[in-house]
Amino acid sequence: MKVPNRIKPLVEDGLVDEVISRLMSGKEADVFVVHSFGEIRCAKVYKESLQRGFKQAVQYQEGRKVKNTRRARAMERGSSYGRKQQEEVWQTAEVDALVKLAKTDVRVPETFGCFEGVLLMELITDAEGHVAPRLADVSMTAEEAIQGHATVMEYVKKMLCVGMVHGDLSEFNVLVDELGPVIIDLPQAEDASANNQAEEMLIRDVRNINNYYGQFAPQLLQNRSGHEMWELYERAELYEDTLLTGIHAEDTHQADVDGVVSEIKSVLAEEAKRQERLREAES
Repeated sequence: MKVPNRIKPLVEDGLVDEVISRLMSGKEADVFVVHSFGEIRCAKVYKESLQRGFKQAVQYQEGRKVKNTRRARAMERGSSYGRKQQEEVWQTAEVDALVKLAKTDVRVPETFGCFEGVLLMELITDAEGHVAPRLADVSMTAEEAIQGHATVMEYVKKMLCVGMVHGDLSEFNVLVDELGPVIIDLPQAEDASANNQAEEMLIRDVRNINNYYGQFAPQLLQNRSGHEMWELYERAELYEDTLLTGIHAEDTHQADVDGVVSEIKSVLAEEAKRQERLREAES
């Protein structure tokens, strides 16, 4: 296909050999499948602020720090230089988040650099090598829904353990490959301790995931892991190995806590065994 103007500099610099196809066009960016350094990858071309349809951008900028005082002042004044700097902060936020999460057990795409507003990263594929579907396009059994939900809640928890909230998590920002869910689209990821809206964002993220998986396992609609995680986080008692019950203090009198904990342990153990079998099959 014709090389998009924003990707032409990467072709000229030898970072991209060929643009194969357009993968998707979203509110924040256009994504293309490309051939780069002998591999099939994707190139995420960020849209400029006037083109983005993201209505809540100010909410996500609250906790972002800019160390350079000149840049910070320009951004506050809204000058042309300041707007350019704001765009750079917006674009590099996703790279920073992906790099940070790559050091954890949260599954995210591998990054290969951001060049003039174009992020090169791993293309997530299924077992046949096709582009992995979004969670929104996947149907499942109740058991699979409970298993997938538990995995995503683990990822949300581990993100919060490193001080991060996705901020726009939903079935449209999760891919599903042969090993399970992969978290994507993180330009709006927030510092949980610096943004006053972080709690609201976290609870909304969890609610969105509950609502999707809850179509297949209705009991998940009552999950309150967002409230549970935030309360533990505020008390500095949230750790990577913290076992989530999905129950918040407000509704513990109605819940079989021991039964829920037992079910969660069983699901996570089975998921670990499944992924181990897949890894053995690949080797």
